[in-house]
Amino acid sequence: MARKIIIDTDPGQDDAVAILLALSSPELEVLGLTVVAGNVPLALTERNARKILELAGRPDIPVFAGCDQPLARRLVTAENVHGQTGLDGIELPDPAIALQPRHAVDFIIDTLRREPAGTVTLVPVGPLTNIAQAFRQAPDIVTRVQQIVLMGGAYFEVGNVTPAAEFNIYVDPEAAAAVFAAGAPLVVMPLDATHEALTSRDWIEGMRALPGRCGPAVASWTDFFERFDKEKYGSQGAPLHDPCTIAWLLRPDLFRGREINVEIETEGRFTTGMTVADWWRVTGRPANALFIRHVDRDGFFALLTERLARLP
Repeated sequence: MARKIIIDTDPGQDDAVAILLALSSPELEVLGLTVVAGNVPLALTERNARKILELAGRPDIPVFAGCDQPLARRLVTAENVHGQTGLDGIELPDPAIALQPRHAVDFIIDTLRREPAGTVTLVPVGPLTNIAQAFRQAPDIVTRVQQIVLMGGAYFEVGNVTPAAEFNIYVDPEAAAAVFAAGAPLVVMPLDATHEALTSRDWIEGMRALPGRCGPAVASWTDFFERFDKEKYGSQGAPLHDPCTIAWLLRPDLFRGREINVEIETEGRFTTGMTVADWWRVTGRPANALFIRHVDRDGFFALLTERLARLP
């Protein structure tokens, strides 16, 4: 049976690739997209989510708008990385798919209560505000979650928005702290792993050469997205952060990590949003997450290419 997932997202070019990878994989059943403010404000992220589904020819998948602000802070966005729309790189038509009237948090709660316990995985690839709100409003659902596979944090690579913090955790550290403390099984895909999943010019041109709509769209998004990382890090490509979560669900053998304790800094003068990863297990605190350290880059891109080639 296909694994049931909810993708919680703030598209974002790499979010878009993650969504397309999930849609092209019969091992996964996407129950819905829940959308949060992050890379750009909520009005744009929910619109982008509907555009992506329309591009993929999947109007059957519902989109739910969620939280438009972090739990306790002013929203920080990343137009400098993703462009003013959050999905710059190719002009997509206005989506005909309607936004669902229910709030994303209500959809998460209702779905976890409706489906058999332990059968729904949450895949947050943006700030964790929606997930934290759902757990806050309905604590009973935490034990019903099969797993949370999230993109966020860093340890060896440290931060990409501050010297200590990765963007998704930094935007809403209070939400991240709540999710990490909730007790649901966690898999964390930090910058340490995703910065090994660098695009190449050959791969991008291979995407552009695919027939249909999706491959060329991925190439255009990546062309736009990688300019930031090339300038900032001097790298030869851009890390595809968010698709690593979906790839882990499909091929966990492509990844290496260890079970450790991870705490979220919410009060530090210079370290707010830091994922304090006890990689060497020096604190004695019990492990609460599988923290991924490495990815098989060639295997990851082979999977991505094979699956994206299936799309229209």
